[in-house]
Amino acid sequence: MSDQPDHIPVLPQAVYDALTPVIRERWVDCTLGLGGHAELLLKATPPESRLIGLDVDPRNLTRSAQRLSPFSDRIHLLQNNFGELDSLLGELEIAAVDAVLADLGVSSNQIDDVEMGLSFDRDGPLDMRLDPGLTKTAADLVNSLPERALADLIYIESQEPFSRKIAKRICESRRRARITRTAELARLVSQAVGGRRGRIHPATKTFMALRIAVNEERAALDALLAASRRRVRPGGRVAIISFHSGEDRRVKEAFRTWAHDGEFRLVTRRPVVAEETEMRQNPRSRSARLRVAVRCA
Repeated sequence: MSDQPDHIPVLPQAVYDALTPVIRERWVDCTLGLGGHAELLLKATPPESRLIGLDVDPRNLTRSAQRLSPFSDRIHLLQNNFGELDSLLGELEIAAVDAVLADLGVSSNQIDDVEMGLSFDRDGPLDMRLDPGLTKTAADLVNSLPERALADLIYIESQEPFSRKIAKRICESRRRARITRTAELARLVSQAVGGRRGRIHPATKTFMALRIAVNEERAALDALLAASRRRVRPGGRVAIISFHSGEDRRVKEAFRTWAHDGEFRLVTRRPVVAEETEMRQNPRSRSARLRVAVRCA
């Protein structure tokens, strides 16, 4: 049924509990990935309900289409960024949907693909584009941004306390030769911060910050939240899984604003996190945070 038998979606039971009660006609999975959440919900929702599935990675769309082939008459898969949700629904002449789901994490197969350059553990081109149609790569940012702007980017997007030292070390190195490989960048970051401290690799936050910037994830999330606020029907729900504090903060603040304005009610006053059993089975779930809001009638 799936060419990714080992793919496990994060927080599956929480997503199931949050969305199956409200899915009746149309719903959106904004980050289809390898189709784990979509398959779970398609199995549990009425046969007349329809899924609109989005992903920027065409390879993931192909794999999801294979996984979801038993539901081929119920799915409409599109290669689009979730930041374009509002305009897409307008083009499809869909005024409102039952639910919007977004898992903001990067798929395991993308991390494992050395050509995408997302991992500091494997040497590959310093790319980081989730959408191959984007023109700017992580190498472009690392080699062109002024030192202060690079330090600001790393700090703002990942709260890296050593951002100034890291930017300085990068700029010293790039004066000699352009930085083009993930292993080289990881080595420079390690040198700047003095090597590994604890379990987390010293380059973790720098790589995350560059990925966020390359893919313009901050702007896309803001656009997704705005579209969800407009497009979810009364009684419908918005469910968003984030993986770092910056994302979770933006979702929390948006949901609280909606609730304060009387348009939505918070289903989760605190984020839902994985239980110990899931963390052991799926280590990726350790940093997952699910927040859910329901539109008031």
